[in-house]
Amino acid sequence: MPSQKLSLQQKLLQKLSPQQIQVIKLLEIPTIQLEQRIKKEIEENPVLELLDDEPVDQSEDNENNDSDEFSLEDYMDEDDTPSYKLNANNYSKDDKQVDIPYSSGTSFYESLNEQLGVTELTDQQKMLAQYIIGNIDEDGYLRRDLMSISDDLAFTMNMNVTEQELEEILEVIQDFDPAGVGARSLQECLLLQIQRKKGNDSTCLASRILQHSFDEFTKKHYDKIIHKYEITEDELKEAFNEILKLNPKPGGSMNNPHNRSNQVIVPDFTLDNVDGELILSLNQRNVPDLRMNNSYLDMLKGYTSNRKSASKNQKEAVQFVKQKLDSAKWFIDAIKQRQQTLLLTMSEIIDFQKEYFKEGEETKLRPMILKDIADRTELDISTISRVSNSKYIQTHFGIYPLKYFFSEGMQKDTGEEVSTREIKKILEECIEKEDKRKPLTDDRLASILKEKSYPIARRTVAKYREQLGIPVARLRKEL
Repeated sequence: MPSQKLSLQQKLLQKLSPQQIQVIKLLEIPTIQLEQRIKKEIEENPVLELLDDEPVDQSEDNENNDSDEFSLEDYMDEDDTPSYKLNANNYSKDDKQVDIPYSSGTSFYESLNEQLGVTELTDQQKMLAQYIIGNIDEDGYLRRDLMSISDDLAFTMNMNVTEQELEEILEVIQDFDPAGVGARSLQECLLLQIQRKKGNDSTCLASRILQHSFDEFTKKHYDKIIHKYEITEDELKEAFNEILKLNPKPGGSMNNPHNRSNQVIVPDFTLDNVDGELILSLNQRNVPDLRMNNSYLDMLKGYTSNRKSASKNQKEAVQFVKQKLDSAKWFIDAIKQRQQTLLLTMSEIIDFQKEYFKEGEETKLRPMILKDIADRTELDISTISRVSNSKYIQTHFGIYPLKYFFSEGMQKDTGEEVSTREIKKILEECIEKEDKRKPLTDDRLASILKEKSYPIARRTVAKYREQLGIPVARLRKEL
């Protein structure tokens, strides 16, 4: 049997207090979400309440309590009532993200099922059609093959359905609106749409190109298509114009328009340029101040005057109130600290990028990383990261995410340090001005940048181009 030993060890551990954790979580969330977070705290903590226009009567009580009791002075100080205003905007990874349901309108799937109801299919075929519709994604595509759906029906519903039977039902669904729904590929989606158009020369040619030369079409091998169909460049251009009118995501046209990508951004900061002076402010609209409820403070004062005669239930109730008072005080302090940290960080960002914020010219953005602002504010890098995450600022030249102002730097041939944002801007301008019949390759773009004193390699040009969402030269080619 192994012997047991006892030993003493000294360890230095750093742990976050509940107050620090609360500050961190509040720091991450933007303005719109902050309002909802405050409402949730008010619902959970009866001590917290919104400050209205009525005067607050908070008398002071300096009575000392025993060392094992709490002190009322912590809760009766009028300075605890903050002067900040609250408002709300983005998403924290710690918060559950829930989309708001809308009762109006018809959804994409409801529309398909309504159209299914007026078909001449049998009840069993309609059941199969509903199963297929359930496998169609929000873009309108059926990305599961029919054999897999047949296997699912056999295992889950004990229905022996052949792939051919499902194919026939899918053809019925593909006649539904919007055109292109139920397609299994982009090619099939575009073909379903072009086949519903009137059969003029351009649509007929477009249909032939999509059906027999889709690979050449996607790779923009125009010469091969012209040679294959013995057509002129103008005829090819007209056919391409017909294809460009088609919708590659038919389901998206019928989805709820009130989705996250269409929601208006509420900026967390506002920056005004008044006679050349930059004035920063937090978004503080339409949200009242917070305070602690006087009724609970009176309860504590009553307890201190009759503490010796208090019953066990009264003591437990007071301990509960004390806990909620502590929580309310921490929350109000956390909101105040959040405001101070946000303003401090944003002020240093503006001071660092002063030339850019005065004019809004992208080429004047200096290289700036999180550590630069952390050193200026004497805050941790993780705090700067939380502040810049999902936050927006409204300036006189537009609304921008805070992350937009951070970028790496590089040295020009002259030794001057410039932001990679400036290089991307020049790269974007070069591509905008290029001859679309002969787009600039990455090698050529690297040479142009080198001529402008930006010595970057071709692979770096490719990386910046991809970050800008610009395709390769071959795919930028136009007629």
